[in-house]
Amino acid sequence: MSWSGPSSGGSGRRGYHHGNLREALIDAALELIAAKGPAGFTIAEAARLAGVSPAAPYRHFRDAESLLAEVALRGFDRFTEHLTKAWKGGQPDTIRAFEDLGRAYLSFARREPAYYAAMFDSHLATEAHPGLQAAGDRAFAVLREAADKIVATVPADRRPPALMMALHIWAMAHGVASLFVREGPSRRKLPMPAEDLLEAGVLLYLQSLGLAGAD
Repeated sequence: MSWSGPSSGGSGRRGYHHGNLREALIDAALELIAAKGPAGFTIAEAARLAGVSPAAPYRHFRDAESLLAEVALRGFDRFTEHLTKAWKGGQPDTIRAFEDLGRAYLSFARREPAYYAAMFDSHLATEAHPGLQAAGDRAFAVLREAADKIVATVPADRRPPALMMALHIWAMAHGVASLFVREGPSRRKLPMPAEDLLEAGVLLYLQSLGLAGAD
């Protein structure tokens, strides 16, 4: 698995600017996650990369895990914005907007690998970080809203459970992102764009449920 690639954290040594220590540490954590993975850094390394003393981070974070949790939370917030923008409330066409949502899922994994790793590879206990759980729920809510809108296009007596559908699509998108999008030696090669693979899978899934537009 590789976490390398472009991220909003950028590259190069982080400079600490007065009054912005928290942001400098988050940027440093993103850089370290991109290089080593979400479990591969210490808070002392983040401090060194941010250009501050080893004790300075403790003004904001009790340990590396709490810093990682903040990165993951911000990642989910960015993820939610990215998905919401792509979904556009299902306009102008629900199925087309749903396809755009899937492409947005993959583009986030591709463009924000450090955030994505912090969100999904960190193995953080959500009960210890309730804000992180809430941020993840907000991201999933975009998928749930899309599923609700698509399910509503068929008669009530033939509607599949929207929650089940949202979970299935989430699993499919995450699987494609993990196997075929994220950079690294374990990335599998495809004879087609990953977006085309996901779109075909989603359309076949919708068709199997008899949902409108899937034909």
